[in-house]
Amino acid sequence: MYFDELDLSDELLDALDAMNFETCTPIQEQAIPPILEGHDLIGIAQTGTGKTAAYLLPVLDELSHGNYPKDSVNCIIMSPTRELAQQIDQQVEGFAYYLDGVSSVAVYGGNDGIRFEQERRGLELGADIIIATPGRLISHLNGGHINLKEVSFFILDEADRMLDMGFYDDILKIVSYLSEKRQTIMFSATMPDNIQKLANNILHNPVEVKIAVSKPAEKIQQLAYLCHEGMKEKIVEKVLSDESLDRVILFASSKMKVKELSIILKRKGFNVEAMHSDLEQREREDVMLAFKNRRINVLIATDIVSRGIDIDDIQMVINYDAPRDPEDYVHRIGRTARANRDGQAVTLVTPRDWQHLLKIERLIEKEIPKPDLPEGCGEKPEMSASKSRRHTPGRHGGKGRHGRRTSGKHHGKPSSDKPSKNPSNKGNK
Repeated sequence: MYFDELDLSDELLDALDAMNFETCTPIQEQAIPPILEGHDLIGIAQTGTGKTAAYLLPVLDELSHGNYPKDSVNCIIMSPTRELAQQIDQQVEGFAYYLDGVSSVAVYGGNDGIRFEQERRGLELGADIIIATPGRLISHLNGGHINLKEVSFFILDEADRMLDMGFYDDILKIVSYLSEKRQTIMFSATMPDNIQKLANNILHNPVEVKIAVSKPAEKIQQLAYLCHEGMKEKIVEKVLSDESLDRVILFASSKMKVKELSIILKRKGFNVEAMHSDLEQREREDVMLAFKNRRINVLIATDIVSRGIDIDDIQMVINYDAPRDPEDYVHRIGRTARANRDGQAVTLVTPRDWQHLLKIERLIEKEIPKPDLPEGCGEKPEMSASKSRRHTPGRHGGKGRHGRRTSGKHHGKPSSDKPSKNPSNKGNK
């Protein structure tokens, strides 16, 4: 389906055309019409399916008709992380470029007092759309800086991630400030029991749109190195020594491991930086910008960047720690082989991770090749499903196009960030 087949305003269609958005993704095709009709909606779709546009376009269309209070907050969009909040705000700016009088403010934690004061002034002046992380919005609510009684649209993006981060009670508190007459829209990559419970509490007769978890792109060359924990650093060093690699994301399970690996790899001469929740907001923005601009070759991160961040030319994803959730594996390796490019995904699997690997293979309906370890890294341990079902093996084991980002607020025509065709210098390795 083409966007111009939907009942959207000419101004929105002009912005989509300027951003080279032509055809709808399945989630957009199925979600936009019922949202335009005023239904509550729960959408089950993973990152990269175009869900941000699926809720922004119909809400912006409704707000553009001018039937909502001009000095009130009309839409609240909840985001689990500041990075996703920033990205949504950029999408609003692009889609609303040709709309008159539709404003947005992003509020998120991790900033200094000057930023908080700027947010407060913006909220008190009134904005049509507020994009916020739960904790920061509650801080403004507690300070009396914002009135939510006129909110007509309440949207939760990546709801499962918010609940994983412990925001269930915060969301219910925010809901208590809202009018019962609102339209509520929820998007989640998965539908566990706590998401169903939340949906039952805050949505009214919702339309359910479910897009099956997509398999990793065929252009991703996947492999798993079976190893012991102590072998991982040497394997990563060997993999990163490939001179053709200059755009890599390495995922670790904790911020402590991210910090440790960053120090170790820097000492070995690799051009790496760490991304984790202990960094100040400005530091995180600087790291991400440096990575996008190729001043950094390897970004070491927790799952904070596995969802909601669009960088099209990642050559390889390394799972230093195998994901416990198979869908997290799909999200992580989906950072590579985007925009019809080739990509590689390397996962390090210890005996303790064997069952997690089997679950991943069942989800993607494909056996991941398990080659011998790189030269000098030792012999891979034997693992088998039957042994790992009975016990947790010890050290020796058992046998056996959317979401494009737009440029700054109203500083020129909306456009998509496209990777440069000019080669850039690699960092020292």
